[in-house]
Amino acid sequence: MRLFISAGEPSGDLHAANLVHSIKKLRPDATFVGFGGEHSEKAGVTLVYPLVDLAVMWILRVLWNLPTFFRLADEAERIFRDDKPDAVILIDYPGFHWALAKRAKRHGVPVIYYVPPQIWAWAGWRIKKVQKWVNLVLCSLPFEPEWYHARGYESATYIGHPYFDELAERILDAPFLADQQAKPGPVVAILPGSRTQEVLRNVPTILDAARTLSQTFPDVRYVVACLRPRHAEMVQEMLDKSGAIDNLEIFIAKTPELIRRADAAWAVSGSVGLELLAENLPTVVLYRINKVDLWIAKKFIKSKYISLVNLLADREVFPEYLAPGDVSKELAGWAATWLGDPVAKAHKVAELNALRTKVAVPGASDRAAARILEFLGQGSIPSHHLGQIHTPQQA
Repeated sequence: MRLFISAGEPSGDLHAANLVHSIKKLRPDATFVGFGGEHSEKAGVTLVYPLVDLAVMWILRVLWNLPTFFRLADEAERIFRDDKPDAVILIDYPGFHWALAKRAKRHGVPVIYYVPPQIWAWAGWRIKKVQKWVNLVLCSLPFEPEWYHARGYESATYIGHPYFDELAERILDAPFLADQQAKPGPVVAILPGSRTQEVLRNVPTILDAARTLSQTFPDVRYVVACLRPRHAEMVQEMLDKSGAIDNLEIFIAKTPELIRRADAAWAVSGSVGLELLAENLPTVVLYRINKVDLWIAKKFIKSKYISLVNLLADREVFPEYLAPGDVSKELAGWAATWLGDPVAKAHKVAELNALRTKVAVPGASDRAAARILEFLGQGSIPSHHLGQIHTPQQA
């Protein structure tokens, strides 16, 4: 069995790698080719192109990279036409993946969307693309299948979020964590996002929040969890221009350890919210956006929340801000409440723990693998792999 798999984001690359491992447990002879990053490549995917390196957002950057996207779509179509994989598995990353889905269907290759894009939030009309080009949707959020079913698309199944698989298997750097835990004072984790544009847009506001918070909590330590060395350099450059902050340190590739140590967090909206939920860490979610982009976005966004955690809860568990203006005082205010009021923090931790118990269920990768092989008619699948996961309402 030969499968084409594509992921265009760092988180999607992890999901792809775990799915490959889960499929290989059931079908050791399965081979994989496609687009992704270092994690999927290590899992055994033959990369046609490291698509994760091309992760972009907002229209101008997409336009700038259009020639590359067209070239990659043409290369994928050649594979669909000449090699005829048994299926194409797409992971989030709308836009480019619609082009792949269309080309795959053109050549009679089944298309499976795993962790589908949140079209219910901002692009409901794209259900027509799903209906035309996608054979199976494996949903990561519990309310998504009902949304698809209500619009006439029946081949959508909730299998849980694969991020919880990754958290369950993650091994922390124990010496680093012990060193952080030995240092005195409360800790606020700063999670600036995985994309360069996110760092540029959001970090200045977060640094202003740190300066404000330090006026009433001078002993607070700030730990910035950067994904890449370049992001760490960018944060340092911002500090060099705007002024140093006492007790602030920048780290690379230490996000799990810093979340484990922290007493509160300021985070850019993204899948890291699920990790913050898993650690019961009180968090404020920020997503800075300029006025023009916000005006355009409001024409399309149908979702009440930007945070995955709030979407799962269907209420604002994490205070969140999608704004063009300065909200640094709001960020500082929430952190001050959790650091200065033990009762308020305990209430928030209990609220997060109750939600975590309902939704943070590992096994999505195995369930997805089983559904994919069942859909493709690839042999007998163990019954425990096919088990349904309960929605939060059913739990």
